[in-house]
Amino acid sequence: MPLWRDETTGLVSSQARLGRPLLATGFRRSYGDSCLNTGGALLDMTSLARIMAFDPSTRLLRAEAGASFDLMLQLIVPRGFFLPVVPGTRFVTLGGAIANDVHGKNHHRNGTLGRWVKRLMLLRSDGQEIELTPDDPTGLFQATIGGLGLTGIILWAEIETIPIASSLIEVETIPFEGIGEFFRLAKDSETGYEHNVAWIDCVAGGKNLGRGIFTRGNHAPSGPRDVTARAPKASVPCKLPGYVLNQHTMGAFNSLYFNVRKHRAGPDTVSMLSFFHPLDGVGHWNRIYGPRGMYQYQSIIPPASQEEATCEMLKTISASGQASFLAVLKTLGRLPSPGLLSFPREGTTLALDFPNRGETTLRLMARLDEIVLKAGGRLYPAKDGRMPARMFKAGYPDWDRFAPHIDPGVRSDFLARVTAT
Repeated sequence: MPLWRDETTGLVSSQARLGRPLLATGFRRSYGDSCLNTGGALLDMTSLARIMAFDPSTRLLRAEAGASFDLMLQLIVPRGFFLPVVPGTRFVTLGGAIANDVHGKNHHRNGTLGRWVKRLMLLRSDGQEIELTPDDPTGLFQATIGGLGLTGIILWAEIETIPIASSLIEVETIPFEGIGEFFRLAKDSETGYEHNVAWIDCVAGGKNLGRGIFTRGNHAPSGPRDVTARAPKASVPCKLPGYVLNQHTMGAFNSLYFNVRKHRAGPDTVSMLSFFHPLDGVGHWNRIYGPRGMYQYQSIIPPASQEEATCEMLKTISASGQASFLAVLKTLGRLPSPGLLSFPREGTTLALDFPNRGETTLRLMARLDEIVLKAGGRLYPAKDGRMPARMFKAGYPDWDRFAPHIDPGVRSDFLARVTAT
């Protein structure tokens, strides 16, 4: 674990001399194996977490790769600024967010984080430090954005921030009764709302298939600018027994959740943290899935087939009896991601958490794979722990342009898995 940037080169060189491939990691919040390196070395970047500069006049923030979104928000929000793109947790590092080219609830407005990166410093395993900008003619910048850390070690990055008047979010909650209604709401919300997302009931079938809760919001025009991190209000004390999450218990929970939110629908004003990062308010939430953990499955389906394919996926999940505990549905806009391996594209993304039931769960996800492939979609590498190599190659046609930029001294379990012959 380097404590200072100038220590990083020596650590990288020592691993190269030993012939050990390495991989930079942050808080390791990726759900799959993109942050694992079996048989190699992990370079923990979380101590390189300093804010290097922030200029309100240019709105540019420069920070070391290990700086968390939480730290950056605590600096800029009281000054009237916000990060242009935030994922579902603030406990991710800047380097990791760039390596996964994260997106948020406002993709239709701001695209991915990579669109806001103005420059970054990349350390290669041969000791070379390369400052990259979006107009890099070699293609290395485009490979590094969304490149899963495979092009080298991001040391620092400079990103553009956006102005805000308040840390409060004015939201509107709308229940919907079917997938067609979701798409109408999503379309109607694109112009008037910066942030749009929906929870969807993956247990319900029949006449309730595709019901859910749509939430849309904007930054409030006035109010406090407070983003102070607070201790979680609730915490899961231990890993729950595997049998706790089953079709019946999740069906009851989803039904209760839908009806409670339905009766509380309408406008409201909420804190920034509760709107963007609700799971950060629940300590050790992953323990809900028990000792075997869970698989996350996140797909993106292009517009031409998004409604049909999403409906087919929901029917398949409901019929399987393996409902997702947390299911998020949202549409992404037309703004292209700069990265060669960036996941977001125009269409509809469905994110699912399945309790790990071994082969039963793997067979379900294989059936979902076929629906996604047929629809011309792809899966999110940052959330993946089992994507077949053929599906990865089909979903990421720019792989051949990306591969030459892989640092020969860098490796991950994800890379080894999806390129295995």
